[in-house]
Amino acid sequence: MGDLRSRLARDHPEVTVWAAGGIVVRSGHGDDEVLLIHRPHRGDWSFPKGKLDEGETLGRAAEREVEEETGLRCRRLARLPVVRYRDQKDREKLVVYWTMEVLEGSFVPNGEVDAIGWFDPSSAALVLSYERDVDLLWAVMAPTPDRRLRA
Repeated sequence: MGDLRSRLARDHPEVTVWAAGGIVVRSGHGDDEVLLIHRPHRGDWSFPKGKLDEGETLGRAAEREVEEETGLRCRRLARLPVVRYRDQKDREKLVVYWTMEVLEGSFVPNGEVDAIGWFDPSSAALVLSYERDVDLLWAVMAPTPDRRLRA
């Protein structure tokens, strides 16, 4: 799979940055919850994600990034709709996400992420810093009447 970057560049020449991540979900106290990360250098709440390493598949990058940022080793479940946007450097960025479940691990603050939190969908929609993440949240979690809180 060493030619993945070449294939991605050929098939999507407009995309400069490729990244992968996870929407980590759990059932707690009868309700589903989703894991969010806080990045102090950006001052935002988001889903764990990051750029591909050389020779890495999108799926492996998603698993690695989630573990690096949260300390949680997770298993990939369903692949989600692709998220596309312009990053802070005005580059075209494409992120491939999977839903994930926790296998093991525990969070320790690190240089990229200083806090994580489990949120019910309505609370997560209010906490997330980017509308694209809210849209992805609703693609994963069953919509509720509270969905319009950020509309």
